[in-house]
Amino acid sequence: MNDAILQAVEGFVTTPWVYVVLFGIAAFDGFFPVVPSETLVITLGVFAASTGDPHLFLVVLVAALGAFTGDHISYAIGRKSGSRILARLKPGSRSRRAYERVGKVLDERGGLVLVVARYIPGGRTAATLTTGATGFPRRSFTRYDAVAASTWALYSACLGYLGGAAFEDEPLLGVALGLGLAFSITVLHEAVRYVRRRRAPQGA
Repeated sequence: MNDAILQAVEGFVTTPWVYVVLFGIAAFDGFFPVVPSETLVITLGVFAASTGDPHLFLVVLVAALGAFTGDHISYAIGRKSGSRILARLKPGSRSRRAYERVGKVLDERGGLVLVVARYIPGGRTAATLTTGATGFPRRSFTRYDAVAASTWALYSACLGYLGGAAFEDEPLLGVALGLGLAFSITVLHEAVRYVRRRRAPQGA
């Protein structure tokens, strides 16, 4: 059974279509995070190490381009709807203050926020949408997002590659390790966010 699964997956990852799918999922995840795209990037990194296909450099390049494209779509959505969102928030309200606070943080540390958020499933979409909605300069966004998308793609692919190299004779174990790492990162982020919400002063 494992051999049949492995052969089916290997048959797909050796075709050019794998790069089309990778680009599409990485881009889609940028503005509609249904399935974290790092799962696919890590998995392809595993196969790059254990079978030689797909090519690791192309996995990193295509994943970065897809993420960069998706982030800009998210930014554009926020840019277009930002004024309408702001108009609906009552001056002095909690939501209005939060919105203005986020805008201030982006003005002061926009680059850091964008780069860090790229590594957080779901958080990247919130960051890019808000960046567009608060009117963060497009040129600065493009510059920082290029760094974020590139480092994220390199990190995810190499994480999978190291797992694949460790289980070269058992690629499915490498895939399982890669998926486990991706899942653990997501769970850790959600746990930290939950703890921070619990510790936040009520009504703040």
